Parts: sequence; C-alpha cells; structure tokens
Amino acid sequence: MTRLSVNINKIATIRNARGGNIPDVVKAALDCERYGAQGITVHPRPDERHIRRKDVYDLKPLLTTEFNIEGYPTRKFLNMVLEVKPDQVTLVPDPPNALTSNAGWDTIKQLEFLKDVIAELKQAGIRTSIFIGTERELIYKAAETGTDRVELYTEPYATEFVYDREKALAPFAEAAKAAQEVNLGLNAGHDLNLDNLKFFASSIPNLLEVSIGHALISDALYFGLENTIQMYLRELKV
Repeated sequence: MTRLSVNINKIATIRNARGGNIPDVVKAALDCERYGAQGITVHPRPDERHIRRKDVYDLKPLLTTEFNIEGYPTRKFLNMVLEVKPDQVTLVPDPPNALTSNAGWDTIKQLEFLKDVIAELKQAGIRTSIFIGTERELIYKAAETGTDRVELYTEPYATEFVYDREKALAPFAEAAKAAQEVNLGLNAGHDLNLDNLKFFASSIPNLLEVSIGHALISDALYFGLENTIQMYLRELKV
C-alpha cells in the first residue's frame, strides 16, 4: 500500500493569519499520526509564511512516523535539516518567492549542484528525494545525482484528469517505468485529491508515498480531520 504523508503547511497558514498558536501545528501533526497518517510533511519557506523553522525543531522529537522536510537547498535550509535529521528531505527547485511548487528540477543543467547537495545529506544518513517532472531523460539523470527517490510533480495529472484520465495518467506511468529502470524509489505529490487519487495510485506501479496537503486540509473543513485521513487512506488501498 502506498503510504500517506500529510503536508501540514495549510494548518500553519491558518495559525499565522492571527498570530498565537491556534491551531496548534504540533498537536495537529500528532493527531494526523494518531488518525492513521504514515508520515508528516512540512515545507519551511524562507519567509515562514506557513511552517516556521521553530515548528521543524518542535516536531522532530515528537513524531513517531516518517518526517519529510521539503525545500530549496540553500545553505540555511541544509544546515537546518542536517541538525534535525528527518527521515527524508525532498529537494524542490522553488525560488524563495514562489507561491507553491510549480515545476520539477532540470537534472541535466543542475546535475553537479544536486550531486553535491545529495552527497552531503546522504553522508548524514538522510534519505533524499528530488521533485521532478515526467521527462524520461530527467529521471535517468536524477539517478546520477545519487538520490534515493524522485517525487513526481502531479499538478499536470490533476489538471488533465477532469478531461481525460487515461491521457492524464500516461506520462506518469512512463515516468514510473523510467524510475524503476534506474532503481529509483517513487513518490508523488501536488494537487492529488479524493477525486483523482485512487486512479493514480492504482495505475502507477511501485508508488511508495504520496504527500498531500492543500486538498486534504480543505476536505477536513467539511469532513473532520480524522475522517478525512481515513478517506484518503481508503483511496490508497488498491
């Protein structure tokens, strides 16, 4: 079964809108674990508009499932994750002012940079994943960086799904094959939701993990957090 990692950025966004500590991000993360989530994902951006660096340090000693930290590998970000030592670091190519992740790495142009970053993380015993598109040549090149996994950027799938699910899925199925050919683990994330998740998870071989935040937290406003996590887990039982 594909593992569900809940991205709690949006919970932090709500907290930050008013100041104080409501909702409590750490409590929410622990509740997600208690309700069945198999991992917690955070993306601490430089402007701390949602997850703050303090949240990262507060979460690490308390989480009992997988802790996945996403981010662009600035020196400041790398120093933080090397101190915290999460289970996984997912490298994203976002510039500091990006609203959300909107593209994968160009592993051809940025090969040497990624190799250096990943070597440093792996020396510390941290599993690495690279946020990436579906282009076969970029996935092949990702293997040369030394990364353990790639995370497929699934917004194009989600956008096309409502019009033609088979067409939407096709490049991701090919990408999964390419990852398997070069012995890379496979994660996925971005705009996966209760409508499109089951078809994706049931069609992509060897999918290890999905990271879902915006849709899941939005659904929790209607269905409640515990029920929503269970609903997503049922979609992954394929």
